[in-house]
Amino acid sequence: MKKIFTILAVAVLSLNALIPAKAQDKVEASIGADFVSRYIWRGQDLGGVSFQPTLGLDWKGLSLSAWGSVGIANPADTKEFDLTLSYTIGGFNIGVTDYWFDAGLDPLNRYFMYRSDCTNHVFEANIGYDFGFAAIQWYTNFAGNDGVNPAGKRAFSSYVELSAPFSLAGADWTAAVGAVPFATDFYGTEKFALVNISVTASKEITVTDTFSIPVFAQVAANPYTREAFFVIGFTLQP
Repeated sequence: MKKIFTILAVAVLSLNALIPAKAQDKVEASIGADFVSRYIWRGQDLGGVSFQPTLGLDWKGLSLSAWGSVGIANPADTKEFDLTLSYTIGGFNIGVTDYWFDAGLDPLNRYFMYRSDCTNHVFEANIGYDFGFAAIQWYTNFAGNDGVNPAGKRAFSSYVELSAPFSLAGADWTAAVGAVPFATDFYGTEKFALVNISVTASKEITVTDTFSIPVFAQVAANPYTREAFFVIGFTLQP
C-alpha cells in the first residue's frame, strides 16, 4: 500500500511542477450536502433516504475531500465515510480513496482498524480523462476489505464508467454506462457485467432573487441484477 501512495505522490509532484506558479493561486474550500431519496452507487442499492455531506480543499489541481452518507429513514442503512486525494491537470485525473463502511470484517466497526483481515476500509485507486464531450474513469480496489474472485483470491475489484454531458430542455444532463470487467463478490458479479446505465438531469430552482437550490433526478438500471431505480435529490451549499 505504501508503494502505491508513494507513486501517487511522486506523480502529483511531477505533474504540478509542469504548471507555472501564479501569485493569485490559493487554497479554496468547499462545503455542501446532498439529500437523496435513495443511495444508489454504481448500480448497487445501498439504502433509502440519505444525508450526504461533503468537505473539500483544492489547490492547483490537488484536491483533498471528505464525504459521508447516513440513512435518515432507516437506521440500518449503510453508514459511510470516505477520504479522497486526487489530482487533475487538464482533462487528466488520478486519485486514491479510502472508503469506510459500518459493516465489513471488523465486528466492532472501528474506524481506526486497518489490519487486512479485520477492517471495514476499502482502498481504491482511480485514473481517468475528461475529453469534454465524454469522460472515462477506471477504479480498482487495491487493499482493505476488497472482494474475492471465484478462486477465493483478492479480486482487485474494478469498475469502469463512460459518461457524456449534454443540455436539453433547460437542464444539464449526464448519461453514463458502467461495467465491472471481471468477477468479484464486491460487486456481486461472476463475470464481466454491465451494472449501471443511468441518465441524470440537474437544474437550479430559484427561491429568491439571491437564493436557488440545485435539484437533480436520476433514472438508473442495473442490467446484471435486472433492477431499476429512480432517485431525486437536492444540494445545499453556501
